[in-house]
Amino acid sequence: MSFGAADHRHMARALQLAQRGLYTTDPNPRVGCVIVKDGRVVGEGFHRRAGELHAEPLALAAAGDAARGATVYVTLEPCCHHGRTPPCTDALLAAGVARVVSAMEDPNPRVAGQGHALLREAGVQVETGLLKEESRALNPGFAQRMESGRPYVRCKLAASLDGRTAMASGESQWITSDAARRDVQLLRARSSAVVTGVNTVVADDPSLNVRLPPAEVPGVDAPDLLRQPVRVILDSRLRMSPEAKMLRLPGATWVLCSQAHAERRRVLEATGARVAELPGREGRLDLQAVFRFLGEEQINEVLLEAGPTLGGAVLSERLIDELVIYIAPHLMGDESRGLFRLPGLQRMCERIPLAVTDVRRVGSDFRVTAKLAC
Repeated sequence: MSFGAADHRHMARALQLAQRGLYTTDPNPRVGCVIVKDGRVVGEGFHRRAGELHAEPLALAAAGDAARGATVYVTLEPCCHHGRTPPCTDALLAAGVARVVSAMEDPNPRVAGQGHALLREAGVQVETGLLKEESRALNPGFAQRMESGRPYVRCKLAASLDGRTAMASGESQWITSDAARRDVQLLRARSSAVVTGVNTVVADDPSLNVRLPPAEVPGVDAPDLLRQPVRVILDSRLRMSPEAKMLRLPGATWVLCSQAHAERRRVLEATGARVAELPGREGRLDLQAVFRFLGEEQINEVLLEAGPTLGGAVLSERLIDELVIYIAPHLMGDESRGLFRLPGLQRMCERIPLAVTDVRRVGSDFRVTAKLAC
């Protein structure tokens, strides 16, 4: 399908609008919409928060009568089912639009091409695929959860130039600069959940919350829009203390176990934590079951902030979709702890290949983003 320069320009603008919902729409996808009539933009909108209007009706409201006979550029196929809001296909048809250009088909089985089909049946010209990869990159967790049942997992690590994450004593504060730690706060803010292991909780008593003021998170123009990710603790034998700092903070804490000791469970649930028992394997939680469970709970994007043992286990299961490694310009020595515990790798052919997708400076550090190459 051939698209012109104007089509690309308007879809790029729709993607810019969708980006405004990066930190606020969860568990819904980030979607933007631009309406064009006679070469002029007559309406724009983006989805801001689940339960509020979608991008298309907001853009239609801005366009008013000018929407009749117009072209609509939207970053995701318009929905055709009743959820918290009415179907967007109904609104588009009522407005009398002539053409709809979608970046990608909605992977949600409740839509999955049906929205496009309804519009075509009603005589609307429908074209799709324009800037599809850019649209998917904006919603990696939503797309993956709909297609595979599990969330998109980013593993965040901070390391020295020689690949060390903590001194032999366990001391690790602070490896990276203030700028890098602020960048991590933005990663947390866009995530549905932050996952760690109970050993990290016992050793560090972390908060795992977003500590930026709302005004410093792009698109969060009201305090109630700052959404705290769910804190998920993998704790097979329920060793987590009911005095853990995170249990006294705003937001939800889930403790996932494979051996639910009744009294420990009662004590943790009394603090407001949710305790869920999942399948185990060799005395540990079955990681495949963990991430399936998170997908079922509408968790789109996971930020894994864990030590080398849990991080290595998740990596070995091929459950990490993206690595985000902050590298600080100092050396910590060969007795310090490494990035991952990956026992059994003996030969060069057993290496885990990565594809680096981005390298950029953050303060005095470098942020390297990579994906598994196979």
